[in-house]
Amino acid sequence: MKQASLFTNQPSRTPLANRVRPQTLNQFVGQQHLLEPGKILREIIESDQVSSMIFWGPPGVGKTTLAEIIARQTQANFLSFSAVDSSISKIKKIMHQAERDREVGQRTMVFIDEIHRFNKAQQDAFLPYVERGSITLVGATTENPSFEVNSALLSRCQVFVLKPLTPADIVTLLQHALHNPAGFGEQVITITDQELQAIADFADGDARTALNTLEMAILNGEKVGNHVTVTNQTLEQLLSNKQVLYDKNGEEHYNLISALHKSMRNSDVDAAIYWLSRMLAGGEDPLYIARRLVRFASEDVGLADTNALNVTINVFQACQFIGMPECDVHLVEAVTYLALAPKSNALYQARLAAAKDVKQTANDPVPMQIRNAPTKLMKDLGYGSNYQLAHNTKDKLTTMTTMPPSVAGHEYYLPTTQGHEQRFKVRLAQIKKWHQQHQ
Repeated sequence: MKQASLFTNQPSRTPLANRVRPQTLNQFVGQQHLLEPGKILREIIESDQVSSMIFWGPPGVGKTTLAEIIARQTQANFLSFSAVDSSISKIKKIMHQAERDREVGQRTMVFIDEIHRFNKAQQDAFLPYVERGSITLVGATTENPSFEVNSALLSRCQVFVLKPLTPADIVTLLQHALHNPAGFGEQVITITDQELQAIADFADGDARTALNTLEMAILNGEKVGNHVTVTNQTLEQLLSNKQVLYDKNGEEHYNLISALHKSMRNSDVDAAIYWLSRMLAGGEDPLYIARRLVRFASEDVGLADTNALNVTINVFQACQFIGMPECDVHLVEAVTYLALAPKSNALYQARLAAAKDVKQTANDPVPMQIRNAPTKLMKDLGYGSNYQLAHNTKDKLTTMTTMPPSVAGHEYYLPTTQGHEQRFKVRLAQIKKWHQQHQ
């Protein structure tokens, strides 16, 4: 636990992003949907009526900066916690002090950066004090709080979603940094509008990335006395390797696999290849992708194309055999095949419908005629009696009942006319007609 550490300032060693961090709401750039005049977040900060809240958004969009602004605005004691050095005993000790302060009219505000890194026990330690109003909790997270914050704690916090900054927002921040005395305002910097725009585009909505890139470009620029010129050559080197925002264990992981699935389901082959490439660029395990494609082959293609499962199994084995980066083209092959294949989710719907019946009939006995009878006793009890072997009939069909009485007549598989599934639809219709004629 660190107290008032947000105000520690060592300009000579501090990165540019920290040196030019906005100090007030008027200096803050971006998040207009929350902070324009009249918006609720701006009003509760300016009126010092902050309740427990969580800022959720990608890196570099202003979550910690807003916490600092709240710290300056509030009349409460302001504490910040880190998951690394916040033991349960330490949290409880500080919370007990906050409880005593509340009794004498002093508020305590607690800022938890990267709250998703706090384990359940650590989060639970704050809960009773949030419930009693002993503290106001302000958390910041890059992960979906629905998954990373205890439901009891989350229900007592208002969640504000922060968006990636627009390129225009980032250009504004870069210009401020060039003129701010805490940034490069004491130097003469030559950098073109096109170069600033290139940095903004490269940053992908992340102010910290943009400011760090600007700082490196200036530090490595051509210097003549107090004058620095940012060169295209230097900037091109800095912008050559764009990092892909992708957390294999976080929400973006599920967002991208969802995008891949839905693009294939929509038969949009180009979108499917794009989302696959995004996942591979982010370092996703190719076997994970291959497993999801195997699932898709049965769930969304099914019997409309009976070769889809063969293709995906083969690709899964190819990925096991040669790994990345060579197996990327195999994954593209499978994704392309699945996107262009005829679609049917009849198998998936059949499984759901049957599962629903099973929940209500799970203990229904198996009909005697289709029970196995390996012993004399079981035969004497009627196991297997009146069993009809379909192979012994002309049409390979019998009138024997194979469903429990409670679900007799229920239909689960309803084939479509897509692709090869038309054949199965025709065959099923023939079977039903035979039964109607032989009832």
